[in-house]
Amino acid sequence: MQSERVVRLAQPPGTPFPMRWKLLRRRLSVSAPRMIVRSRLPWPLRWATFAVMLGFSAAIALWAFEFGKSIAGLDRSDKEELGLLRQEIAQLRTSEERARLVSSTAESLLKAERTSQERLTQQMRQIETERQNLQADLAFYERLLPASSDALQVRGLQVQEAAPGQLRYQLLVVQNGKQLPEFGGSYELVLTGQVDGRPWSLPASAKPVTVRQVARLDGVIEVPSSAVIKTVQARVMDAKGVMQATRTLKP
Repeated sequence: MQSERVVRLAQPPGTPFPMRWKLLRRRLSVSAPRMIVRSRLPWPLRWATFAVMLGFSAAIALWAFEFGKSIAGLDRSDKEELGLLRQEIAQLRTSEERARLVSSTAESLLKAERTSQERLTQQMRQIETERQNLQADLAFYERLLPASSDALQVRGLQVQEAAPGQLRYQLLVVQNGKQLPEFGGSYELVLTGQVDGRPWSLPASAKPVTVRQVARLDGVIEVPSSAVIKTVQARVMDAKGVMQATRTLKP
């Protein structure tokens, strides 16, 4: 190690005494010139010292980290417990996914069941409507049962306007007796009324009919749009043209 001192020299020779005294007093006083001592280290030694300090700092940091883990309780047993907790979390996530899958499947089944229930409800409503219609038809047929002992009767004659210039009719031909042979013949409707204040009649063309016990007949008749219907008569004739039954309706 080398050291050097830098000291300012005294005044040059030939300086007067008063001046020397002033210079000496200045040196001995507070305002004396500063003396600087500098020590120079070789750069390898400086780098070695820096490396030692850096390693020492790293060792202190590592010790602090391990000490912090020990304080926090992260020792080996805690690490094992942490691993077990992670496994349990993974199992819980798997169970949750399965539960979600089961829930979505159950929801789909519930929707399908609701759809089926709605369809069944609609079918039940349709069946109820059909039942009511059947009951209405049954009541209609019961009202049309013959009250007399005639072999052939016309029952339930109905006429209503379907459209301007069109009349829809409906009638029931009933044959009394279970052992009677099948009836074959024809039927026709005769309309009477007024058109523009004048008497008017319309004999409809005969149509074939076959009756075993009950025959339900319906159709549409073309009439003048200004016609006023007074009576509608239904006639049933046998194969020879002899009238077997008749019924008159006054709308």
